[in-house]
Amino acid sequence: MHILAIGSHPDDIEYGCGGTLIKYARQGHGVHLFVATCGSFGGDPEVRHREQLRSAEILGVTEVFWGEYTDTQIPLSQELIARLEQVIRQVKPHFIFVHSPEDTHQDHRTLSSCTISATRYIPNVLFYEGPTTQHFLPTVYVDIDATLEDKIELLLAHRSQVAKLYNKDIQDLTIIESARSCANFRGVQSRVRYAEGFAPLRLFINIGGE
Repeated sequence: MHILAIGSHPDDIEYGCGGTLIKYARQGHGVHLFVATCGSFGGDPEVRHREQLRSAEILGVTEVFWGEYTDTQIPLSQELIARLEQVIRQVKPHFIFVHSPEDTHQDHRTLSSCTISATRYIPNVLFYEGPTTQHFLPTVYVDIDATLEDKIELLLAHRSQVAKLYNKDIQDLTIIESARSCANFRGVQSRVRYAEGFAPLRLFINIGGE
């Protein structure tokens, strides 16, 4: 199969569905990424670009597509929808993963909204959560007990972001600690040790078909 994961900034995809993507890649499926910005608002864009490529190399990504939009200014536009449609035509994905539309970061909301339009003919589209997601109620879970440490390795590849505090009011709560805690919480919900949770826009179950 071909899997397409869509994220606004370097490390968004790894946090939201990195453990799941690792499982796909290890099964021999093609994993493709669309990263809309180089994250210039959160650091040096050249550094963050290199970090994303390093993470993709560790993951075994088939191809990384770059949107080259300005961080914090991703446009809600037909042009972005068309760009996503072009990538979808090229990849021909069986599954697409993208930000939840309920998020406090404007880039995440905008990219999710444009993806909803661009994927109107795609049968399997799932929303993932990030540190700024709100009101997230997953109904689909993936057991990542075997890939959690690999997911952490992907996040550690984004070295310029690891040292940042996820919440400045809580000492030592880094993105790594947040990812572990989230995986544990979703695991408790789904009756496994560690999991990633997803809320489907559409999930197509084909019984007896190919």
